[in-house]
Amino acid sequence: MRKMILTIAAILAVSSAVLSAGESGKPSVWAGAAKSKAGKKAPEFKLKNYDGKTVKLSDYKGKIVVLEWYNYECPFVKHHYEKLNTMVNLADKYKAKNVVWLAINSTSHLTTEKNKEFAEEHKVSYPMLDDRSGKVGRAYKARTTPHIFIINTEGMIVFDGAIDNSPLGRRKKGVINYVDKALGELTSGKKISISRTKPYGCTVKYAN
Repeated sequence: MRKMILTIAAILAVSSAVLSAGESGKPSVWAGAAKSKAGKKAPEFKLKNYDGKTVKLSDYKGKIVVLEWYNYECPFVKHHYEKLNTMVNLADKYKAKNVVWLAINSTSHLTTEKNKEFAEEHKVSYPMLDDRSGKVGRAYKARTTPHIFIINTEGMIVFDGAIDNSPLGRRKKGVINYVDKALGELTSGKKISISRTKPYGCTVKYAN
C-alpha cells in the first residue's frame, strides 16, 4: 500500500511539473510572475561551501552569476545531474565567458558531508553552498529545486525561473533550455528574450 501511494504521488508530481512548463513548449504565464525577482537588485549573501570556505556574492562583482537552487535528494535535480549533466555542462560552457555558477542548498536537514559527496560524485567544480537556515533562499524567493537566477555584471537579476521546459525529460520536441538561451544572449551583448518562467521541481524544504 505504501509503495502504491508513493507511486501515485510521484506521477501526480510529474504531471503537475509538465503542466507548469507549458504544453506548447513556451514559458507558461503564472500567477507569481508579478512577484518575480527578475529586474531587481540581487540580495547580497555570505554562505559556506562544503569545504568550509566562505563565498560572498560580492566576491564576483563584475561577473555574471548563475544561482542554482538544488537539493541532492530531489528527483528533478538528480535527473539533471545523473542523466543529462545539465548544470555541470552549462557551467563549463560559459566559464570562459565571465560566468560564475553557484549552487545553493536551502534544505533544512542538509548535511555538509552530503553536499561534498554529491559534488565529488558528479564532478562538480563550482561551490555547493549551505543555506540550511533558508535565509538566502527566502531572500531570493526560491521556490523549487531546481530554480535558477541569473545576475548580470551590474548586480541585477535578469532571469528568474526554470532550467528548461521539459521536467524529467518528458518533452521530446520543442525543448528549450531557458538558462542556456539566456546566457548565450547575455554573453553576446543581447537582451534576454525570456526573463521569467515558472520554476518546476521539488518544493524547497525550508526550516520552519
